[in-house]
Amino acid sequence: MAALAISNAAKATDIIIKPGPYALEKGLQQAREERRLNGATDVCLRLQPGTYRLNQPVTIRPEDSGTRIVANGHAVISGGVRITGWKKQGKLYVADVPDFNGRPLEFRQLWVNGRKADRARDVEDFEKMYRIRNIDKAKEIIYVPTAAVKRIVNARYAEMVIHEMWCIANLRIKGIQIQGDSAAVTFHQPESHIHFMHPWPSPMVTTDGHNSAFYLTNARELLDAPGEWYLDARSSKIYYMPRSGENMSTAEVEAPAVETLLKVEGTPDNPVKDVTFQGITFSFATWMRPSISGHAPLQAGMYMTEAYKLKPKMIRPNGDHKLDNQGWVGRPAAAVSVSCAENINFTQCSFLHNASTGIEYKEYTKGGSIDRCTMQDIGGNGILAGSFGPEAHEAHLPYNPSDSRIICTGLSITNNLITDVTNEDWGCVGIGAGFVKDIKICHNEISEISYTGISMGWGWNQQACSMSNNLIQGNLIYHYAKHMYDTAGIYTLGSQPHTLIEGNVVKDIYKPGYAHDPNHWFYLYTDEGSSCITVKNNWTPTDKYLKNANGPCNVWENNGPAVADSIKAKAGIEK
Repeated sequence: MAALAISNAAKATDIIIKPGPYALEKGLQQAREERRLNGATDVCLRLQPGTYRLNQPVTIRPEDSGTRIVANGHAVISGGVRITGWKKQGKLYVADVPDFNGRPLEFRQLWVNGRKADRARDVEDFEKMYRIRNIDKAKEIIYVPTAAVKRIVNARYAEMVIHEMWCIANLRIKGIQIQGDSAAVTFHQPESHIHFMHPWPSPMVTTDGHNSAFYLTNARELLDAPGEWYLDARSSKIYYMPRSGENMSTAEVEAPAVETLLKVEGTPDNPVKDVTFQGITFSFATWMRPSISGHAPLQAGMYMTEAYKLKPKMIRPNGDHKLDNQGWVGRPAAAVSVSCAENINFTQCSFLHNASTGIEYKEYTKGGSIDRCTMQDIGGNGILAGSFGPEAHEAHLPYNPSDSRIICTGLSITNNLITDVTNEDWGCVGIGAGFVKDIKICHNEISEISYTGISMGWGWNQQACSMSNNLIQGNLIYHYAKHMYDTAGIYTLGSQPHTLIEGNVVKDIYKPGYAHDPNHWFYLYTDEGSSCITVKNNWTPTDKYLKNANGPCNVWENNGPAVADSIKAKAGIEK
């Protein structure tokens, strides 16, 4: 319920918000009326402590421009549904899953007492994953050891998660045919067709024993370890094997139900302006696309909608090497999404326990900041900035729209703690920026990342486009590449004139034994088409860098272990 309290300052209005149905929506409506009827110019919605449970996204519209939304204590905007009524059944506990918005609730994540539980899978230790044996792209079959799949031959909704160089693919299993010590596995559409058509990334079959690894999930037959769970969607029952010390009669169990918790969304000609969010926690946002259509990404979580191999290769202009594939991508969901907006600021907010991207600034955005926030326990990317091209735009083309307002410009991403993100879609990144201009990624601390710490740019070509004048400075990146390789602490793509990468510290890379090429990792990595970028004064333990198919006018200067201690000491969150 929203209660109004007007301060003594002329035209200044505080609106006190308490948890309840549609409390935020009602508060925003009340703020609009204060502006309309009373001429209020400084409106602050003050969220009182508690959990604000949603059944649809909260939308900030142009009419809400100038609003501050501030947490007075621990205020959580949640897309979660509480699961209660657990009953013991042998070593497991079982509960009925409630309906949500009039239909059975389905989900891919579960949290018990704030700790993410494991969707039932065949291995606890990923170093013990099986490896594929062969691939038949024409018949859309992957051959695996029979021992890997014998438990799930009759499982109806099992999934295979395949390690593919710099991405993972989530493929829903259609059928398993045992053929001696090997088994032929087929998959549902549309992901099967997309997965076997595209050449990069791809499951690897090598001669040196480094075939791609995989694990199996989402079958009750695999539910055999504490902390694992399985949802029987047909009966709307959930099964869970508790960890030591968990009391299911008092446990707080949350399943995510709302995909996007908050949308800041205007129009290109009427953007939302000057809105600040302070001290708010955004939690339990879902992402169900892999359960519906599978997930075959190109990079950084951008999933392919169509892709195929070119033969003969395409000759490209301006010195780019020949192109051997075409691909079009979609964008994963985000817990918080900003589009068509100017000067939207998040300060001291937390993005916790979310299934896909934590927060994104998408298109038609200008200015704004993400400052001193925490991104933790997130399935996909921590932060995404800018367009990665519209879905009709082929991924290897430069993107330079005639309406330059589309490009995310002037965003500051500073002093954020980003840790334990990418923990489900391993091919995602800590901070990802696509087609962006004049953005600053400075003094963030990034750790426990499955793939790359900071990824800047898109397009795989050196032709001039919409990217320029970006800054990556003073970041501390460590414990990255937890699961993937062909990676770096800082990675770039495409032409980015006047872009500077300076004063960062990159160290402590993981070394997963199942990576198909265990030496293909780097501290700094300028990839295809990277052009007109200056890389200097970055501290790394060695000069293990890659400059792959770069364009012109890059400058590398004074990077490595000899960088001054005074520069090294400044990296990370500023005090």
